[in-house]
Formats: sequence, structure tokens, C-alpha cells
Amino acid sequence: MTNLEKYNEIFTEVFGVDATALNDSFGKETVEGWDSVHQLNLVTLAEEAFDIFLDPEEILAFTSYAAGKEILKNQDVEM
Repeated sequence: MTNLEKYNEIFTEVFGVDATALNDSFGKETVEGWDSVHQLNLVTLAEEAFDIFLDPEEILAFTSYAAGKEILKNQDVEM
């Protein structure tokens, strides 16, 4: 499984959507029901899946599919 597939799986698990719904506009401002619990679930699953530790600024910035990919790139996770 590629890192992108793992990443997509995290979003499909947390939000209960099909992977085809995921794109760079999928985020806090466009997804009904996106709340702090969903965001923390995303962060927790990403940290586990990619064996990383996000700092508080990164956790707060993890507000969209696109932002999460950038945060992971900054953590040296190739997408």
C-alpha cells in the first residue's frame, strides 16, 4: 500500500466517505460535520500510520486533505 493509499484510508475511515470524494477542496470549510474530534482522529491515525509525531502547530493546521498532505511532506513522508 502506498503512502497516498494509507492517507486516503485514514480519511475514508474518519469521515465514512468513498476515496473518490477526496480532493484538495475536502476540508474543514467544505465538509459538513468536520469538527475537532474528526481532526484529532485524523492526526492520531496519521501519526500511527506514518510513525511520526506532529507538533501542536501542525495539529491545528491539519484542517483539510491538502493541508494534511503538506504537513506529512514536511515530516518527510513521501506522498
